[in-house]
Amino acid sequence: MAADEIRHIGIVLFDGVEELDAVGPWEVLAFWAKNFPEDRVEVSCLSRDGRPVRCSKGLTVEAHHSFASAPRYDVLVHPGGRGTRPQLGDAEHLAWVRAQRAVVPLMTSVCTGSLVFAAAGLLRGRPATSHWGSLGQLAELDPSIDVRADERFVDDGDVITSAGVSAGIDMALYLVVRLAGADRARAVRRGIQYDPMPPI
Repeated sequence: MAADEIRHIGIVLFDGVEELDAVGPWEVLAFWAKNFPEDRVEVSCLSRDGRPVRCSKGLTVEAHHSFASAPRYDVLVHPGGRGTRPQLGDAEHLAWVRAQRAVVPLMTSVCTGSLVFAAAGLLRGRPATSHWGSLGQLAELDPSIDVRADERFVDDGDVITSAGVSAGIDMALYLVVRLAGADRARAVRRGIQYDPMPPI
């Protein structure tokens, strides 16, 4: 990639997407893009028809692009949520995911987004993870997957999968490490004040 080229990162939206699966990575990646313009990163959201989607818990989120109008992405983030369940049998969606795999250098998933990747054949023979409650289904969808039950995210080169919900924030910070280095990721982490201290 030329130094002056923009790197496009896309976050897939769909009805039933888990809110934090999409918005957590968005916050990390969009903060990076906005505050470090010299890195030439643009982040956008896309839905199948370009229309707003109703998320798992009722939040409505608007997409920037339809699948057809979206730019060619360098990184694609496929979140999880209840809406992934019908996608497992949606031949059109699975074909679209496979088509993205053919042109997108880095495919990533959050939570049960990895189930969609598995159903599309993207995880065959690879290590991967998902939400703890869906690890069994991940193995059932493709028994060749090396299921990593205890990892927050799994980097297998051109495919990264993360565990459930909030793990997408960690995975997105890791993307910043991969694409711009640890110092930049630390600056983003400080900027969004991500320093978990659970009360329980």
